Amino acid sequence: MKYLHTMVRVTDLEASLKFYRDALGLEVVRIREVPQGRFTLAFLATPGDHSAQIELTHNWDPESYTGGRNFGHLAYLVDDIYATCERLQAHGVAILRPPRDGHMAFVRSPDNISIELLQKGDALPPAQPWVDMANSGSW
Repeated sequence: MKYLHTMVRVTDLEASLKFYRDALGLEVVRIREVPQGRFTLAFLATPGDHSAQIELTHNWDPESYTGGRNFGHLAYLVDDIYATCERLQAHGVAILRPPRDGHMAFVRSPDNISIELLQKGDALPPAQPWVDMANSGSW
């Protein structure tokens, strides 16, 4: 058995690509439009490792998606949690649980999917502005 991907439904594919690709730094593996089914699939993965992917499913007909804590979150290991959070902020993403400990942070996608970021290896030494930053919203 091999893990392939996690699928999340998105309401605005372009906004989601800006988040996952541009802000989070994932790369697009492939995009597939299915006109007969009226949906588009976009598969993304971490650069250089396509073994685990996220599938963004955009249904062309408007739907309202409600989230629940039962989904949990997506988690990504990052080389530098501070640099990752700075890049996300530069793209207008709110850091809901800042990496005060140099190890873990949480953000949300445009469709309110919770994303956990974990520092690769040992935690980085605590640093500003993260140390004094409070949690905001829910993550």
